[in-house]
Amino acid sequence: MSLALGTSIVFANNLPAGLVPVALEDHPAFQNLPGKHSEMIILNDRPINAETPPHLLDDDVTPGDLFFVRNNGLPPNRKEINLKTWSISFDGESAKQKKTYTLDELKSKFKTYTYQLTLECGGNGRKEFNPPAKGNQWGLGAVACAEWTGVRLKDVLQDIGLKSDAVYIAYYGKDMHLSGDPKKDPISRGVPIPKAMEDESLIAWSMNGQDIPLLNGYPVRLVFGGWPASCSGKWLERISIRNKVHDGTKMTGQAYRVPCNPVAPGSKVENEDMCIIESMPVKSLITFPKTGAQIKLNQTLPIRGHAWAGDLEVQSVEYSIDFGSTWKTCELNKPANRLAWQRFSTKIKFPKVGYYEVWARAKDSNGKTQPMLLPGWNPKGYLNNACHRVAIKVT
Repeated sequence: MSLALGTSIVFANNLPAGLVPVALEDHPAFQNLPGKHSEMIILNDRPINAETPPHLLDDDVTPGDLFFVRNNGLPPNRKEINLKTWSISFDGESAKQKKTYTLDELKSKFKTYTYQLTLECGGNGRKEFNPPAKGNQWGLGAVACAEWTGVRLKDVLQDIGLKSDAVYIAYYGKDMHLSGDPKKDPISRGVPIPKAMEDESLIAWSMNGQDIPLLNGYPVRLVFGGWPASCSGKWLERISIRNKVHDGTKMTGQAYRVPCNPVAPGSKVENEDMCIIESMPVKSLITFPKTGAQIKLNQTLPIRGHAWAGDLEVQSVEYSIDFGSTWKTCELNKPANRLAWQRFSTKIKFPKVGYYEVWARAKDSNGKTQPMLLPGWNPKGYLNNACHRVAIKVT
């Protein structure tokens, strides 16, 4: 960085990890995130948050360099991570015993599993809310489905033993609070015991057969498919088994909560009237073509994308080219496993020259369908599952 600036950086040792000197923000060398695709859209650099343009999410399994980044604190320094000594401790009011496992012990003691699991930020699509909601103004690219390998959390919890009053598991990671205060947690969330005990709930150390990217939790993290990605703690070092709903950082107040009952846009909602987000709503994303595509009349346009539905399976996906007046059914693949997203596809012929929008909407296995437009407003801008639309020009 000193070379790029043409002079030394005074107090360089005090520069927080992950923060680029303001003079270099527009420097080409600092437009990309380490290990990430050059077209990732950076929303914030402290903490680092970046999303993936929808047209780059076309793979059935999301590559590591295209997996979105949602961080609350500063990741640990990779050079200081020692895989031989990294350990995860288990404790809490409802643990029958306290226990610590190294990564090697987890790999040797418990059976390893691999699942494709969908993770989506609770605020994905936030920028569409009006009045605007506070927080990172995510477009639609804070979602991904990678192949995760690790051990089932339930196998480890059963080895430790749960008391009958166990309600929640809570995680703590080795990321640092933005203030640098080691006594403050940047985030500490979790899930109820039934979600923790699902087969697909993993303590994972591998993404797509490789090390997890540092910005996504290397060397080990939790993965709870179908729930807000904030439940899936990164840089995992501790799990606490609670006898109550966890009350850690980003679990209280209005964080990752929506009004328990519908409210008018712009309303002030009291904390006690907010409910914790659990299973994510049904949603779909068109990954081909990229919005703005042009084709000639009488050409057939292939359309494809992914659909997912939290804890449920997607039952059907439809498309419209007349702004939702009529809908036609897409071909829909079964998921690779429970909690993986599903590929949909179709081919479209347009009736005449002009501007079109292709809309996609999915229906879950309980019969609930995506809304065509923005769903219920909420103060934090969570759970936008409105239909995705791409623009097409026929010449």
